Amino acid sequence: MKLKSTLLALGAILMAGYAQAQDWNWPADAAKESLAREKNAAYVDYMKSDQFIEATKPLNWLLVNVPELNESIYINGVNIYKGAADATEDAAQKLIYQDSVMKVYEKRGEIYNNPEKWIENKAYFGYLFFKNDPKRIPGVIADFDKAIELNGNINHQLVAAYFDLIYRNYAYNEAYTGEQILALYDKSNALLDKSAAEGTDVSGPKSTLETLLVAMELIDCNFIEKTMGPKLAADPSNLDIANQIFKYSVQYKCYSSNSFLAALELIDSNNPTFATSQVRAMRYMAAGDFAKAQPVLEKALTLAENNKQKGEIQMELAKIHTNAGRKAAARTAAKEAAALDAELTAAAYSLIGDLYMSSFNDCKGGESRAKDYSVFIAAYNAYQKAGDSKGMGQARSRFPSKEELFTEGLQVGSSISTGCWVGETVALATRD
Repeated sequence: MKLKSTLLALGAILMAGYAQAQDWNWPADAAKESLAREKNAAYVDYMKSDQFIEATKPLNWLLVNVPELNESIYINGVNIYKGAADATEDAAQKLIYQDSVMKVYEKRGEIYNNPEKWIENKAYFGYLFFKNDPKRIPGVIADFDKAIELNGNINHQLVAAYFDLIYRNYAYNEAYTGEQILALYDKSNALLDKSAAEGTDVSGPKSTLETLLVAMELIDCNFIEKTMGPKLAADPSNLDIANQIFKYSVQYKCYSSNSFLAALELIDSNNPTFATSQVRAMRYMAAGDFAKAQPVLEKALTLAENNKQKGEIQMELAKIHTNAGRKAAARTAAKEAAALDAELTAAAYSLIGDLYMSSFNDCKGGESRAKDYSVFIAAYNAYQKAGDSKGMGQARSRFPSKEELFTEGLQVGSSISTGCWVGETVALATRD
């Protein structure tokens, strides 16, 4: 309905006003001149009183007998035949009048050779008249293409009509491949971008284009990977193709494809944002390629716009350091994440607890069981801060026993240093 009302409003603009008479080529024969003047006056009178069907008869005589009389008979002829088509209820006669509008434009082109002045209008009327006729749609599309070729653009309100014809030609006639549809979609958006650059609001037509593209149901993850991906593989530095793949991958949630990663890598390398760097790093991490992920995450950290984003990246860096065995660096990053975003406290301190739990063999000296097992008390404290009851239970089960403390002359509650990289001072506790 929105497209229809917009086009009706545009039609009123296109049909406004009547042509003025200039450079009349009256017949040399006096009798024919007199008749031509009579027919010309008659059709103008009918036209001015909105008697369009009556106006077609004298107008037709002029078009047949004195076709080079004046360009005004073609300019006004469009309004008259369009008005007659609207006025009649007979379907066959309506089509005759609509065809006459097209023929008037074509004859005007033969005589005056100025299609750049009217081809857009012809395309508009073709859309109104023949958008439901599979056989006529290709010809109307050709008129739109000619208008774009001659003038570099078309009225922004007509771009949606143009792409609607593409949609119908695809639906009725199976006229395009998926790649061709995307090319025509991009072409249409480029036309709207030109208008937007001149200050025109094109949000409505752009929304219509997107709706039509979705309605075609031709894009899915397989299409992106099998059809669009090879294009980027053949031209790996083509940012336009990469942006197209990225856009559709996000739109259709195709994040796991190789083509999405290739597009993301190119885009992030040329115009990085926090989002592109973060997603790129997460793809590397999902594939187990932590070495590639780390520098990308470090770049994302410099692009972060707030503490929440910085916290997210620090948490991911903590995971990377953990995987690489850099336990102290992992703890530092985890604590930083919690400090930046309180919502990450649980995840950060659970990770620290895990680091401590895995450090027994690294840190045990073999001289004091109380000291060796103190890393589990440190782990318990970290899990407690995380609210991780399961982790707390596992850590407590590894505490030293009362007997072990007694043997070493130690008491519950006394302080002891874990030593090693953990470097925590904890209060002794027992598992029993």
